[in-house]
Amino acid sequence: MLDQAIILVLLKEKGKVYIKEGNGKIFSLRKGSLAENEILEKGIYLLFDLFQIRTLCISFSEVSLDIVEFASKPTIYESPANPLLPKGAVVNGLVRFSLIREPNWNKLLFQIAQPVLFTEESVLEADVQTSLPFPLFHTGTKELFLGPEGEVKIRKG
Repeated sequence: MLDQAIILVLLKEKGKVYIKEGNGKIFSLRKGSLAENEILEKGIYLLFDLFQIRTLCISFSEVSLDIVEFASKPTIYESPANPLLPKGAVVNGLVRFSLIREPNWNKLLFQIAQPVLFTEESVLEADVQTSLPFPLFHTGTKELFLGPEGEVKIRKG
C-alpha cells in the first residue's frame, strides 16, 4: 500500500521525501523549485497528466504528444526544456520527464498537483516504505528523445 498522506506532508514540509519501493530501491521525490539550488542532472520530472508537458517543454507537435499519450510501457522522454524551468534539472537545454500511468502512483502525483523531480538515491534510510514497485524501475523502461516538430530518437529500448 502507498501511504500518500505521509508523502504529501513530508513533501510539503521538507520539499523532498525518500521512498523505498517494492523492489527495495530508494528514490526521492522533490519539488521542482528545489532544482534551482541542486544539480539534478539525473532528475526526471514525473507527470500525472499529458497537459503538464506544457510546463516542462517548449511547444510540442501533435505527433510528439501522441507518442507520449499512447506509450504502453514506462517511458522516459527527453525534450527541449521550457526556458522558465529551474536550471538544475535542465542538461544541455533538455529536460527529462515521464508520464506515470500506474494508478496508485498516478493518484499520488495528482494529489501533489505539480510536476515533481524523481531521482534514484543511494541513501540507506527512507522516510516512507511501500510494497508497490515504482514503474520507472521496470526492466522494460524505454528512453526516447522527442523533438518539438515530431522528431523521435530511441535512446534506450
